[in-house]
Amino acid sequence: MRSRLLCATLFAAATPGFAQPLPGNLTTRIDSIFAPFDRTDRPGCAVAVSQGGIVGYQRGYGMADLQSGLAITPRSVFHVASVSKQFAAVAVALLAEDGKLSLDDPVRKYIAELPDYGKPITIRHLIYHTSGIRDQWELLGMAGWRYGHDLFTQQDVLDIVARQRRLNFDPGEEWVYSNSGYTLLAEIVKRVTGQSLRTFSDQRIFRPLGMATTHVHDDHQMVVKDKTSAYQQGPGGEWKISLPTFDTHGATSLNATASDLLRWADNFSTATVGSRALLAEAQRSAALNDGKPIHYGFGIQTETYRGTQARGHGGADAGFRADLVWFPDHGLAVAALCNFAEAVPSRYTRAIADLVLGDKLSPRPAKSATAGAKLPSSELALLAGIYRKPGTDAAWPVAVQGDRVVLEAFGVPLEHLDGRRFTAFGLDFEFLGPMGQPATGLRATMGDQLFDSVTRVAPFTPTSAQLARFAGRFYSDELDVVYTLTATDSTLVLTRLKQERPEVLRPAYQDGFIGAAGAIRFEMVKGRPDLFFLTGGRVRGVEFRRGDPRPPRR
Repeated sequence: MRSRLLCATLFAAATPGFAQPLPGNLTTRIDSIFAPFDRTDRPGCAVAVSQGGIVGYQRGYGMADLQSGLAITPRSVFHVASVSKQFAAVAVALLAEDGKLSLDDPVRKYIAELPDYGKPITIRHLIYHTSGIRDQWELLGMAGWRYGHDLFTQQDVLDIVARQRRLNFDPGEEWVYSNSGYTLLAEIVKRVTGQSLRTFSDQRIFRPLGMATTHVHDDHQMVVKDKTSAYQQGPGGEWKISLPTFDTHGATSLNATASDLLRWADNFSTATVGSRALLAEAQRSAALNDGKPIHYGFGIQTETYRGTQARGHGGADAGFRADLVWFPDHGLAVAALCNFAEAVPSRYTRAIADLVLGDKLSPRPAKSATAGAKLPSSELALLAGIYRKPGTDAAWPVAVQGDRVVLEAFGVPLEHLDGRRFTAFGLDFEFLGPMGQPATGLRATMGDQLFDSVTRVAPFTPTSAQLARFAGRFYSDELDVVYTLTATDSTLVLTRLKQERPEVLRPAYQDGFIGAAGAIRFEMVKGRPDLFFLTGGRVRGVEFRRGDPRPPRR
């Protein structure tokens, strides 16, 4: 530990513009947050903290590469996943300031291959995740791409988005996170300027801000000095390499150090890049057509944290996890970048803010009398079941495993808070309905923002005869893929492209099943179940019809 602190101090002395280190009691308490990762046999995190634009502390904890034995240092470069989005959004906004485009332009003005959905989708809709365009990762996964194994390219995304005949919803009516929109933003930059997002961002953003290590990583074969590897734990606790295989960008693929991200956060005060009007708008919550705020700006989430304004974004791809947050009223910015899938950097950055800001933050709500008390097994059993999002086919299966409540779609146990309240992913989950009665619904919130709300549905128990009618081959021209469904006595089995083994589907609600691909809901065509719709978390209603119109392969 002492050698690590010495390393951090020496790095501070050698870094231009580095402030006096944070007080020793603060650095010791920050170190305690990351103490479980500060070892030579596991991956970890890099952290940087700035006040008034001056970096006051930065350190690495754990290993950047377990194979070579390289430690994480303040110079370590991480893939920061969706933290990338704010850079793509501001790049397009800079072009608007240049008079090269308007954020209210229809997207098809620049990307003509995008279908005409009857109602115009603007660049603003892409920025705010209100376009209704289906999410690229889910679409490609449904089509058979294997995350972590197959290479995802920019053209793959453009091709599959252009095949979609429907939107999730009319533009501006809802907020549903869509990575596709940000890939399209990168393509707009390229078509307007003739430069890649990587080149444009380097010239207009990174160089002016002195972000010397930051780049848009649009070539997965590119060698990057000080780049970290990433990992996830296997079933026996062993570490396994987990790297993104992307040549797609805009929505993701920014590579940066923690301290470089703080330079970017400081730009929202100094306006070195972009006008003050642009940067203010970037940090302001947009609204839906009905005026409801969405707590999202230009790739930046807007929140109130313990009574003070917070701005930033997190990111997660393969084994990389990242979070950048700044507090405009206090001049504080914190970045935590981690290279293991189990990390929760948003929790770490807020814990650091708690330490640095102290009593400048509002007190935490008082704990209830039942806080920390485990629910009895009889009460836990009342939470298990299938929950469905009203108006869609999206299903949330909830299981009870021992004394844990698990969101099965993610394989993640919920951490109990009190009563019927739990937490995971930085969200609060509350099961609705009185204690002692089956839960009627489930609500997920982030601070004062409603994230999602689902309703418990009656179980579906089809007979073997009913299941046999659902069996067959079904084709989707939106995904250009065939799903083969085989009936057993109790359920359906799905076989699809590139999957190692058939997948057992679980009956969920009337004529509906759920599996790894999403929720499948059948509709009758002349009294036969010859049509189904596939829905995931960010993709709704992809159509499959019985039969395979493609010519047989030779």
